[in-house]
Amino acid sequence: MLKKISLLFMAVCCLHTSFSQDKKERKKIKAIRITKEPKIDGVLDDEAWKNAELATDFVIFRPENGQAVTEDYQTTVRIVYDDNAIFISAQMNDPNPSEIPKEFAVRDNFAIADFFLVTINPNDDGQNPFEFIVQSTGNQADAKVSNGNEDFNWSAVWDSAAKIDEKGWTVEIEIPYRALRFANRDIQEWGFNFHRRLELLNQQHTWTHIDNTVGRWTQYDGLITELANIKPPTRLNLYPYASAVTNVFQGQTDFDWNVGMDIKYGLSENFTLDATLVPDFSQVGFDDVVLNLGPFEQQFTEQRQFFTEGTELFNIANLFYSRRIGGPPIDQFDVYGNLSANEEVIDYPSKTTMINAIKVSGRTKKGLGIGFFNAITQKTEATIRDNQSGDIRKEVIDPFTNFNILVLDQQFNQNSTVSLINTNVTRNGSFRDANVTALDWHIETKDSRYNADGSVRMSNISDDPNNPNTGWTFDNSFGYNSGNWFWEVGYNFESKDFNPNDLGILFTNDQQTIYGNVGWRTVQPTKNFNRIWVNSYHNLNFQHFSGIYTGYFTGIGGSAQTRSRFSFGGNLNYGTEEKDFFEPRQGTTSGVFFLQPERINFNGWFETNSQKKFELSGNAYFTSFSNNPKEGFGYSIGLRHRFNNQFSLRYRLRSNNTNDDQGFVDQTANNIIFGFRDRKSYTNTISGKYSFSTNSSISLSFRHFWEAVSYNSFNNLNAEGGLDPNNSYVGDNVNFNSWNLDLNYIWQFAPGSQLIAFYRNSIFNFNNNANLNFFENLDNLFEQSQRHTISVRFVYFIDYNKLKNIF
Repeated sequence: MLKKISLLFMAVCCLHTSFSQDKKERKKIKAIRITKEPKIDGVLDDEAWKNAELATDFVIFRPENGQAVTEDYQTTVRIVYDDNAIFISAQMNDPNPSEIPKEFAVRDNFAIADFFLVTINPNDDGQNPFEFIVQSTGNQADAKVSNGNEDFNWSAVWDSAAKIDEKGWTVEIEIPYRALRFANRDIQEWGFNFHRRLELLNQQHTWTHIDNTVGRWTQYDGLITELANIKPPTRLNLYPYASAVTNVFQGQTDFDWNVGMDIKYGLSENFTLDATLVPDFSQVGFDDVVLNLGPFEQQFTEQRQFFTEGTELFNIANLFYSRRIGGPPIDQFDVYGNLSANEEVIDYPSKTTMINAIKVSGRTKKGLGIGFFNAITQKTEATIRDNQSGDIRKEVIDPFTNFNILVLDQQFNQNSTVSLINTNVTRNGSFRDANVTALDWHIETKDSRYNADGSVRMSNISDDPNNPNTGWTFDNSFGYNSGNWFWEVGYNFESKDFNPNDLGILFTNDQQTIYGNVGWRTVQPTKNFNRIWVNSYHNLNFQHFSGIYTGYFTGIGGSAQTRSRFSFGGNLNYGTEEKDFFEPRQGTTSGVFFLQPERINFNGWFETNSQKKFELSGNAYFTSFSNNPKEGFGYSIGLRHRFNNQFSLRYRLRSNNTNDDQGFVDQTANNIIFGFRDRKSYTNTISGKYSFSTNSSISLSFRHFWEAVSYNSFNNLNAEGGLDPNNSYVGDNVNFNSWNLDLNYIWQFAPGSQLIAFYRNSIFNFNNNANLNFFENLDNLFEQSQRHTISVRFVYFIDYNKLKNIF
C-alpha cells in the first residue's frame, strides 16, 4: 500500500510542470556591490549607501488596502551587498519622531512599537521567504515562512541597529549569507518585500502592493536583481553550552551539571543538518497542567527549542507530537498491575531521557522540500521492592527507542503543495512498534480562489496484542476564499483501528463527519470599523464502525474591531443529543455510549486598545442543557499595564463552573459508575518583564491552577446511555492545585551568545478537601513541600567561517 501512495505522490508532483507562473509586472531594483561595509549603527551616513538604488513609493497594506502612502510617512530603502552579507537601510519618515512608540520586547516578541520588516526569498517561489524584523527600540525578531505561516521559533544570527532622527527613524541591517539558503549561481534574482508598521496610525505599509482579496501575502514580492558572484558560505554554526542546576525539595538538595552542543551544518546550498548532542532542557517553561477527568490525555505545548525551530516540514498532516520524545514511559505491560502480593514500586520515572536528536531539512529550487528527523531515547526502568524479602528488581517500562520521520513536500504554482510523510517508532525487545504514512494535499486554482484540502493516512501497529493492526483516515474538502466571502464543505473519517499516538496525537477515532462553514469579512475598513468577520459552521457526525448517527453541531460567530481599536466578538453554538462512545472508557466497538444532553452555548469577549498604557480584556460564557440539571458558566478578566517602555505587568483571572456535570468515575465488576458532580476552577496568571536594554531583560511567569470537584451522587450507566441511581458506591471528592513561578534573566552578551539565569518555585497538591474556600485552599497548599530550582546556562555562538579566518 505504501508503494501505491508513493506512486500517487509522484504523479501529483508532476502536475507542477503544467502550471505557468503569472509574470505580472513587479517592482524591481538593482543591488549594488560595495567594497567597504557600512557601520551598523542606525546612522545612514556611510559611503556604501550613496550610490544605491531606492525602493520607495510604499502603499498601505492594512487597514486601507492599496491606498498610496503620503510623503509625510513615506519609506525609502537601499540594498547593497559584498562577498559576505547583504545590507539593508531604511529611512522612515514621521512628522512626529518624538511620539514614535518604542516599548522594549524580548527577542522574537512584539511590543507597542513601530517595526521595519524585510522578507527575502532567494528561490523566489512565492511561498518560503525568510523574515527579519527590527523594532523602533532596536529589538530583533526573525522567522521562516512556509505557505504564509510565520515560524518565529526559527532564529538566525544577524546584526541591526535603529535610531530616532529628525525625519522619523532609521534602520540598518546586516544579514550574513550563512543565515540564508540560496543556490550557487553567477547572477541571482531574489524575491523581496519591505513592511513598515506604524503603531500610532494602526497602519502597515509595504513596498509592493499586497492584494488582500486573493492569494497569500507571500505571492506579492518585488525583485532584487543582479546579485553577482556571491557564493553560499560554509554554513557551520556551533552552539556549545554548559549548565548547572540545583533542586531543593523536602530538605534534600540535588546538584547536576551538563555540557553539550547544538550544531547547524549546511549539507548543501539548500539543506541543513541540525543536531543536539547531550541535550539540556533544564530551563524550559512549565506546562499548564489542569485536572483531567476526561477520557483523553492532556496535550501540552512544546517548549524545547530543538523541537520548535525549523519543524514546519515535520508538522505536515499532524502526525508529529514532539512531546512523545522524552515523555512519559509507554509501560506497555503495566508494572503496577503485575506486582506480586508483597511488592511495591519504589521508583517510577515520570519521563524518558533523550540521548540525542538530528534533523535534516531543506527545499530545492524546484520546490521539493525534504525532511528527515531522528531521535533516540534511552531505556527507562522502574524499581520494585519485595517488602517481605527485601529484594530489589528492575522492570523496563520504556525500552531503548528510535523515532524517525521522513517527509517529501512538493510545492507548485506559488500556492499549492502535495506531501508524503512517514513516521516510525521502533522499540527494542517485545514492546510495540508503530508506523504511520500519509499523503497530504492543498491545491489551489491559479487565481487562488478555489482550493481542495485533504489527506489519506494509514497506521500500522505491530507486536501489540491489545490493538488491531492497520487503520485508515480520509479527509477532503473543497473551498472558496476570495474577496469578502469564504466557504468550505468536506467529509472525513477515522477508522476504529487508526492510531498515530506513538509519535502523534489523536483523541478520537472511529468517527466520520460531514462538515462545512461559510463566512463573510470586510477587506476594506468602513466608517466605524477597521474589520468585521462573521462565520457559521455545521458538523453532522456518525460513528464509522457502525454508521450510527451520533449528533449534529452548528454555530454562528463573529468579531470586529472599531476605528478606535476596541475589539469584540462572540458566538452562539447548538448541539443535539450526542452518543458519546468515549466517556464510558469501554472502546468504541463495545456499543456502550453515554448520551450527552442537548445543549446551547453562548460566549462573548472584548479587548480594549492595546496601545494604551492600560489594557482591559475579558470574556464570559454560559451553557444550558435541555431536560438536564447540568449547566456551565465562566468568565475571565485580564489587566495589562505598561508602567514605562521597559516595564509592564499582565494579570488574568479565569473562572469556570459546572453544576451537575456528569462523567465517568469508576468501573466495578457489574457496573460502569458515573457521577453527578459540581466543578469549580480558578486560574490566576501573572506575567511581567523588565528590559534593561535590547539585549538584557528579566521576565516573570506565574500560574496557580485550582480545581475542586464535589460529588453529589453516583449512578450506573444503562444500555440506553442514561444514568440509574447507585446508592451503594462511595467515591472521593477531588481538590487539585498546581503552582508555578518562574523568574528568568537573559543577557545576550554577543550575537547568538547568551547567559541565562533561571529560578522556579513549584508546588503540587492533590487531596479530597473540595469544600475549602479560595483562601483556605491556599493555606492548605502552602503546607505542602515546595520545590526550588535554580539553573544557570551559558551558550556561545561560533561561526566556522570567522573561526577559520582567525586561525
